[in-house]
Order: sequence, then C-alpha cells, then structure tokens
Amino acid sequence: MIAIIDYDAGNIRSVENALLSLGMENVVTDDPDVIRSADRVILPGVGAFGDAMKKLADRGLTEVIREVAAERPFLGICLGLQLLFEESEETPGVPGLGILPGKVVRIPEGGGRKIPHIGWNDLRFPKESKLFAGVPEGSYVYFVHSYYLQAGCAEDVAATTEYGVTIHAAVSRGKLCACQFHPEKSGDVGMQILTNFANL
Repeated sequence: MIAIIDYDAGNIRSVENALLSLGMENVVTDDPDVIRSADRVILPGVGAFGDAMKKLADRGLTEVIREVAAERPFLGICLGLQLLFEESEETPGVPGLGILPGKVVRIPEGGGRKIPHIGWNDLRFPKESKLFAGVPEGSYVYFVHSYYLQAGCAEDVAATTEYGVTIHAAVSRGKLCACQFHPEKSGDVGMQILTNFANL
C-alpha cells in the first residue's frame, strides 16, 4: 500500500490517478497511523513553502514524515521535494523538514526565461539511481515551479536539468527520493519512474 499524504496542497488527485492507472493500491490520507503503516509514502504538493509547512505542522505530520522517510521508500514530488530540505527563499525564516541538506532558491530572471518555469525539460543523470532505471538520459519530464533546489550534498543529486541555471531536478539517498518535476504528468517516462519507486 502506498500512502499519499494529504495536506491540502495541490496535485494529490493526479498522483492518485497515476498510481491507479498502474494498478498500484494507494490511499490518500493525513492520518499518522495510516501513513506509518504504509509500505511506501508519497509527499506531493503544489503551492507555497511556508503555507505547506504550516499545514503539515497543523496536522501533526512533520515528525511522522521525518520518521517514515528514514524507514521506507519515500517520494517527494514538486513542493514535496522542496519541503524535505532546510529552507526556501520563498518564505525566509521558515524552516523546512531538514531531512536532507540544501536550500531552495528562486529561478533567476533574465535570458528570456519565463517564471514560473512551466514545461518539458530533459534530464541528465550525474549518478546511477534506481528511481531512473530504464529511463534514458535526455528523457523529457514536466515541470511547474518558480523555485529550485540547491542540494547541500552533491552525492544526493540523481538528476539535473538546465533552465538558465543547473537545477537539481531529483535527489535520492537510500530509499528516500524526490523529484522537482511531476512524474504523474510526464507520460511514459513518468510512469516508469513511479513504477521504479514502487519497486524500491
């Protein structure tokens, strides 16, 4: 069973539907006991960093997330990736979950770039990761974001993309994984990534 953490933050239903299309049993929940009992956990999200951290705290989920992320396969998606890190320029002074070292910063203006960055970008893989098994380098995935990760540990970075700057597009450390892009909206490539997560 895959638990999708529900904290009123965006793309939850699209993740649920993608898993169902792959035949993966899942539950959308904010119940700490259900999350703790799941085989795998997904933290999705679209929205503002500070608001999301408040919603997680209000539901008593911050420690639950830290706990399960250390124990079983865990996947952060979009804002769900950003929340795993220490801080974000989007909401100065609001600490993130701090599960991984690094910070989230705004995509710089200029060079004809539109912000938010919305669209398809190709991936490069600086290291081998089970999350991307069977996914060719150069595959395109779908992004929607104005802020991006600068990981504090280079060895955590599983995928990068270029959008005026080098964006740390995915991270993996053991069974903890996260993507800035939306695998549930990334066609066959995204379905392969979700399948790989289910097989961790």
